[in-house]
Formats: sequence, C-alpha cells, structure tokens
Amino acid sequence: MEIDAKATFRLRLDQLFVELDQAMNLARGATQTVTLDQQPIGRLSRMDALQNQAKAKAQLARRAQSRTRILHAVDRLKTGAFGYCLKCRDQISFKRLNLDPAVPKCISCARR
Repeated sequence: MEIDAKATFRLRLDQLFVELDQAMNLARGATQTVTLDQQPIGRLSRMDALQNQAKAKAQLARRAQSRTRILHAVDRLKTGAFGYCLKCRDQISFKRLNLDPAVPKCISCARR
C-alpha cells in the first residue's frame, strides 16, 4: 500500500475515533440509573425511560467495540499489517477499506 493511502486511512481512522469518543461522552448521561416514580401515571414513563436506558447502553457497547476496532487498525498501520486480512493474510480490497478503514478481514473471510 502506498504511503499516501496509508496517511489518508490514518487520518480517517483518527477522525472516526474522535467522533466516537464525542458520541460516547454525550451518550453516557442516558445510561444513568432511572429513578423510581411511585405515581400511577409515572409507571409508563419509567418503563419508557428503562427502555431508553437499555438502548443507550447497547449503543454505548457498540461504540466501544467500534473504538477498539479503530485502535487495532491503527496498530496494524504502525506494524505494516494494515490492508491485509487477519485470517487468510490476503490483501483487503481498496474499495472495502474505503468503506470501513477499520475492517479486519477480506470479504471472503468475513462471509465465513
């Protein structure tokens, strides 16, 4: 892979990382404990709040996983393994890397 392409992917990975960190910081408030409301009319709103909290926690977990994928991709860039499938060691297509620079596997191995 050319040096210019690696620099471009590194920049994109850094941008994705910053965006994820910002989104995670904003979402942390939605995962706070839901307070108990004993009012009969408050039960439905508490159920909604609990559902929203569960969604926020799941989204936070997905973002943390994406963040880890980005960090691993940056490590692969540093070691020269970026752009190669972790499973079969074949080169990952440029189009696939353009779509998601943190992708760890080629399309063939990802389908298996």
